[in-house]
Amino acid sequence: MTQRSYILLAGAGSAALLIAAFAFQHLGGLAPCKLCLWQRWPHAVAAALAAVSLAVAAGHARLIAWAGALAALATAAVGLYHVGVEQKWWDGPATCSSGSIEGLSTDELLDQIMAAPMVRCDEIAWQFAGLSMAGWNMVIALLLAGLWIRAATLRA
Repeated sequence: MTQRSYILLAGAGSAALLIAAFAFQHLGGLAPCKLCLWQRWPHAVAAALAAVSLAVAAGHARLIAWAGALAALATAAVGLYHVGVEQKWWDGPATCSSGSIEGLSTDELLDQIMAAPMVRCDEIAWQFAGLSMAGWNMVIALLLAGLWIRAATLRA
């Protein structure tokens, strides 16, 4: 395969993950949490980089490939963080995770409930084969990063 083929395959992979995320949201009724949305942005960047690679000289493809690898690794890192939040390995952002209710008065508890977001980052909305969407995003993004890195290390 050529360098440009790897770039296009990796970009198409990110585009496919974005389409799947929007399908889960709009067709499946699974609203995304804040961390889910954060995972989408690097995929959008990667897909855009692949599109840009079609318009630039082959000499710039290596730089685009490294940028694509960075985008894929960024979304994998957010995916890992999100998995950790879902599994309660660490706390997530206060704006989309539950906090401790110990020591709260009834009024404070009611205020916390009323201020809670509709979609929480620390609850698994969907999973397949033991992995949540965040987990699958992480795994697939790492594979896509491998494609980007292979493109970056090939001669044009």
